Amino acid sequence: MKTMKTISLKKLQTLKTEGKRFATITAYDASFAKLVANAQIECLLVGDSLGNVIQGNGTTVPVSMDDMCYHTACVHEGLKFSEFKPLVIADLPFMSYSSTELALENATALMQSGAQMVKVEGGQWLEETVSVLTERGINVCAHLGLTPQSVDALGGFKVQGRDEAAAAQLIQDARALQSAGAGMLVLECIPTELGKRVSNDLHIPVIGIGAGPYTDSQVLVLYDMLGMNTGHVPRFVKNYMENASDITSALINYREEVINGYFPAPEHCYDN
Repeated sequence: MKTMKTISLKKLQTLKTEGKRFATITAYDASFAKLVANAQIECLLVGDSLGNVIQGNGTTVPVSMDDMCYHTACVHEGLKFSEFKPLVIADLPFMSYSSTELALENATALMQSGAQMVKVEGGQWLEETVSVLTERGINVCAHLGLTPQSVDALGGFKVQGRDEAAAAQLIQDARALQSAGAGMLVLECIPTELGKRVSNDLHIPVIGIGAGPYTDSQVLVLYDMLGMNTGHVPRFVKNYMENASDITSALINYREEVINGYFPAPEHCYDN
């Protein structure tokens, strides 16, 4: 009989402490969840990027709680009989955590749909929310840098933290969210050096997407890393289907490059 392996937040924290990397992938349904598990990728993010990828929207703003619960449940079902179970993180969508009461209600719905952790976008204004959720046993992943739910306020999809003032603010936000109880942090579209500074500064695992090679993990949207992107392809994306015979092989190659430090390469990163 094969032994089931379940990835927990505690396991990921141990990897961080030991200086070992892990891989993360964003997926939205049962079929792809099974393939992610077969490749033994440690983290699966059910992202509100499904608004772009699945629904065809220009931003993640139209994504609803019903959408997120549905896709989280699909992923949960896909993993039900897997011998390897990645940690499942689900995004709280736009305005679903505008108050602590609303955040608690909606985070509960995601956890009951199969998530083991919820992700929120924003800085120090989320301290109370993060604290309330974690005190009640809900794992929280924070998200800083380019936060897609606020893309209009940020002036578009632009690299964040380029100047020292912005970098200092991001580091301050990261420390505050960690102190509030966040168990993980996603950094998106920031300069390589800033990604390194934040990763070294925090004791919680840091997942990068366009944040350089020094974070504890990397994440890509499954559709992007399989070359299923007909629009603008961000610099941080690599097509792993180009040299793979099937999807599982592509996922395995992605994981191996992440844990061995080969991805991201310089061409996938942003300089100051």
